[in-house]
Parts: sequence; structure tokens; C-alpha cells
Amino acid sequence: MIAEDSVLLRAGLTKLLADGGFDVVDAVADAEQLLRAVAEHRPDLALIDVRMPPTHTDEGIRAALVIRHQFPAVAVLVLSQYVEERYATDLLSVRTSGVGYLLKDRVAHVSEFLEALRRVAAGGTALDPEVVAQLLVRHRQDPMDRLTPRELEVLRLMAEGRSNHGIVDILKVSHSAVEKYITSILSKLDLPPTDADHRRVLAVLRFLRI
Repeated sequence: MIAEDSVLLRAGLTKLLADGGFDVVDAVADAEQLLRAVAEHRPDLALIDVRMPPTHTDEGIRAALVIRHQFPAVAVLVLSQYVEERYATDLLSVRTSGVGYLLKDRVAHVSEFLEALRRVAAGGTALDPEVVAQLLVRHRQDPMDRLTPRELEVLRLMAEGRSNHGIVDILKVSHSAVEKYITSILSKLDLPPTDADHRRVLAVLRFLRI
């Protein structure tokens, strides 16, 4: 099973895997299609991109977590340009068998990539060294330490109850700049989008605790 929103990459992976001896039961473009297809086909392995529609943030890896919980017999290999640290930790903490996380830009040889797929499908693991390194750093580091001085300043103003407009007036920057700072703050503090929590309030609470 392949889940990749890029049409060209999806087609390329399908051909690559078919030529490598894999039976590709389906290739889909978003997380909802992926979960439906996994429930229907129960593949041995799901190859999943992290960022897919509609928001192109973390839909793919969140779907991978659902698969790990609901379909434990399905091995999962995440293929991404990024290390989504929080979700990568969650993915690896469910079980250490039948799981992989590789970075697209660091896949140097097709043969090694296919071997990683076979290893994960057989119940093994395949982790890019960069993924391991970032996860180790994450466990040693307070998330607040990831923020730049400017991001800490924005968070301090948020803690004072300032709106985006108020922060713009104080810092003399554009609205888009403030929005980018806040998006970066929420990401670095491991606060992904959710319908259940107010991320801005959670960020402020973490700031006040230090």
C-alpha cells in the first residue's frame, strides 16, 4: 500500500516497487483514502508520506499511528522529507517491530530502499540515522530551548494576553511575520493541530511553568 499525494512520486514508487517484486495493492493520495484502503486490503506493508492533504502537515503520520493501533499486523514505513519528532516517537513507542522512518532526500540507493521495505515487512525496523539523532536530542532537550529569542519574545507577549494585532504593534513587524512565529512556536513545543485543545493557551501554560 502506497500513500503519497504527489502524482509523479506515487506513480514512480508504484513502478519501482512492482519492478522490485512487490505486489502494490493500492496507491492513494490522502490519509482518509489510506485508512479505507488498509481496512479493505489489509496489506503486509504501508508506505506512507508524512505530509498529505488537506493541510499538508501531519496527516500521513497520524494515519500511520491509527494503522499501528487498529491493524497491528500491517507494517508501516514512513517516507518523508522531515522528521516529525513527536509523532515519530509515538510511532516507535507503539511497537518496535514492523516499523520504519526514512528521509526521502537521504535515500541514496534503490536497492537499499527496497531492502528496507522487505526488512520492515518481515517485522524488522528501518530508521534513518538522522531520525534517531533528532529523537535522542529531543529527549535531552527542553522544548523551550528550541525557541529563538524572537519566538520567546512573541510567546511572552502571548502570555501577557496580547492578540496578534497587539504583538504586531509592539514588535513593529507584519501580521504574516507574527503568524509565522506563532506557527513555529506551536510546532517546536509539540502542539499539533487538534479539535480538542486550544494550542495557544497550552503554549502559554508551558511558558508560565518555566
